Amino acid sequence: MNKNKHHKIFIIAGEVSGDVLGGTIMQDMKDVQFVGIGGENMIKAGLKPIFPMSDLAVMGVVEVLANSKTLLKRINETVKSIISEKPDIVLTIDSPGFAKSVIKKLKKTTEGKVLIKKGLRFYHFVAPQVWAWRSGRAKEYAEIFDKLYTFFDFEVPYFTKYGLKTIAVGHPIANNLIGKYKKNNLEDKIIALVPGSRMSEVKKLLPIFQDVAERLSAGGYIGYRFVIPTVETTKSYITKHVKNWKVKPELIDSDARYDLYANTYIAIVASGTVSAELAMLHVPTIVVYKMNVITSWLIKQVIKVKWVSLVNILLNKTVYPEFLGNNAKVDYILDAFQQMTIPSVRENMIKDLGSADSLWMKKEPAVQLISKDILKTIK
Repeated sequence: MNKNKHHKIFIIAGEVSGDVLGGTIMQDMKDVQFVGIGGENMIKAGLKPIFPMSDLAVMGVVEVLANSKTLLKRINETVKSIISEKPDIVLTIDSPGFAKSVIKKLKKTTEGKVLIKKGLRFYHFVAPQVWAWRSGRAKEYAEIFDKLYTFFDFEVPYFTKYGLKTIAVGHPIANNLIGKYKKNNLEDKIIALVPGSRMSEVKKLLPIFQDVAERLSAGGYIGYRFVIPTVETTKSYITKHVKNWKVKPELIDSDARYDLYANTYIAIVASGTVSAELAMLHVPTIVVYKMNVITSWLIKQVIKVKWVSLVNILLNKTVYPEFLGNNAKVDYILDAFQQMTIPSVRENMIKDLGSADSLWMKKEPAVQLISKDILKTIK
């Protein structure tokens, strides 16, 4: 261990959004050594990952089963690494399936029991949406983790009733986005296409986005610029795919996405963190998600909310139109797009997005609240 760093945290992020959060948390804790799993943002912050984060970037029942051998191997490697590194805290960020599997297996090992007895604790950031589906997960989290950081105050009671110490810290990206970017070139009519960060979702959504772009261009919508922000896990695939498009989109690195969003006329995006980012930047957006048929059916059996986009849930109304599963059809997307070109519709949507600003954040940034709490715990 670095002599100037007296504490060690084993940190795990399994997807791009978690990597962004992890990198920011690491930068706010300069005197702590980090080991674990992460992507480009966490590596820039000083992490030496034990294996590529892309191995964990899967989602959906069928997709996870198809990658079960790789995931099991990575679970075992992670457990061995935690035992070897002997950290003060294991901090997991999102990717709950992998995080829970690692901790459960670690707790069953003799070495893991010794570490826990010596004070090893398990903290998790990004609470499962138990208010939306599978409320029983709240009790499960209380049995696995020692502390949980949530986005919103309304989430806290779902977990504290089972004895899990839970702290609401606000959405981690809100303080860096709300009111920080000016819209400069909306006349350019930039259409941001964001097919997601997981290969499984990109493969399903990119053909839909291609059809949307080509039909818009063929239908008289002249002058639109189509831009796709890419991440390390899918950039190569997207680059090859768009070569066959009649309308050639511009590809940019994910690092430049906020400048892109600030100048976006309409965004068409995969369901996920990006819809929250766009809501904070007050960008008219259409949310799309295409799942495996089995995964889609299973989710429909247990979902308890009308929407998947956080801004819709927070405001309890349809601000962003959502086309999920079988409804992820080009005709539906084009109809919504046409509506969003109407000035009054755009103005009302932007006004609604602005009304949600105060719901996204606390007085201090989320990552600072988390880092302060962790440092207070381990010192």
